[in-house]
Amino acid sequence: MKFKSYLLWIPICLLSCTNPNTTLYVGTYTDGASEGIYRLQFNTKTGELSDKMLAVATQNPSFISFSPNKKYIYAAGEGSTSAVSSFKVESDGKLKFINTVSSNGKGPCHVSVNAIGDKAVVSNYTGGNISIYSINKDGSLNEASQVFDHNTGEKNAHAHSAQFYKDQLYVADLGMNAVYQYQLKNNAYNLVSNAIVKTTGNPGPRHFSLSNDGKFIYIINEYGNSITSVKKTANGFIEIDSDATLKENYNGKSYCADIHLSKDERFLYGSNRGENTIAVFKRDPSNGTIEKIQNISVHGDWPRNFTLDPTGKFVLVANKKSNNISVFKIDPENGKLTFLHAIDLPTPVCLLF
Repeated sequence: MKFKSYLLWIPICLLSCTNPNTTLYVGTYTDGASEGIYRLQFNTKTGELSDKMLAVATQNPSFISFSPNKKYIYAAGEGSTSAVSSFKVESDGKLKFINTVSSNGKGPCHVSVNAIGDKAVVSNYTGGNISIYSINKDGSLNEASQVFDHNTGEKNAHAHSAQFYKDQLYVADLGMNAVYQYQLKNNAYNLVSNAIVKTTGNPGPRHFSLSNDGKFIYIINEYGNSITSVKKTANGFIEIDSDATLKENYNGKSYCADIHLSKDERFLYGSNRGENTIAVFKRDPSNGTIEKIQNISVHGDWPRNFTLDPTGKFVLVANKKSNNISVFKIDPENGKLTFLHAIDLPTPVCLLF
C-alpha cells in the first residue's frame, strides 16, 4: 500500500512542483486609468510578470492585505467614504466583494490582519487614529470594536501603519513621531506605550519590519530618510542603530516609504521616493545592527511600496508616478539587487503575494 501511495504521489508532485507561477495582487489609486485591484501571475524562476487582469473594481484600494489562509483580501479605501472592504478570492483569481465598513477616520492608508485571522487593524493617516475589527468566519468585517485616537490638543496625529505580533500591536504614527505599543488582554487592546523609543526632530516614522522572533523592529522614517533599529529588552525597547537611506552625494528632496527584511533576515530593504532607489542593508543577526551596501535605481518614479516574492529570490517595486512595477533579482550571497525588467500598470501602490 505504501508503494502504491508513493506512485500516486509522483504525478501530483510533478504537476505542482513544475508550475513556478504564483499570484500577485496590486492595489492602486483609481483617480486616473486604474479601476481597482489587479491580479498578475509571477514566475518564481524567471521573474516574469504576465496575465494582468482586473480582479475587482473598487475605489482607491491603496493598501491590501491577505487573511492567513489567503482566502480573503482586505483593502483600505482612501476614497470619499473612508472605508475598509473585504473580498473573497475566487478560483479564477478574481475577487468577490463581501462587505464594507467605516474606517472611522479620514485617509485609511494601511490594513493588516493578525496571525489567527480573526482581527484586522486599519490606520487612518488624516484622521490620526486606528480602528480594530473582528473578522467573521466568512471573511466579512464587523464594525470596529475599538478606535484609538492619537491626536492631542497640540499635535495632529498621522497613523501610517500597524502590525500585530502575537498579543502585541505596534503602530507607526508619522505625526506623533512615535511607534505605539498596545497589548491584548481579555479580547481588547490596551495602550502600553505611546513611544517605544524617544525620537528627536521630525523623522516621521512610516512603516516598520519586525524580525521573526519579535526582538528587533526596523522603522523607516519618511522625513528623516533613515532607518531606526530598535531592540526589545526585558525592560522595554532601546534604539541600537540609526542609518541613512540615501546616497551621501544625493542633495534632492526624498521621502522614505516601505521597508522589508529578507526571508533569511540577513538583509534589509527600504524605498526612497525622490532619489527613487531601493536602499540595501546588510544585517548582523547576532546584534540586529545594519550597514548600507547598495542604492539601486527603481527604474521608475515614486516607489511607494515594494515586496519580496514567496521564494525570497526577487524584489518587486510599485512605482506610483511612473505607472510601472519593476522586478529585481536578489543575490543570495550578498543581498544586492540586479534589475531585470519592468511592466506597465496604472498607479500601483501596494503589492501582495
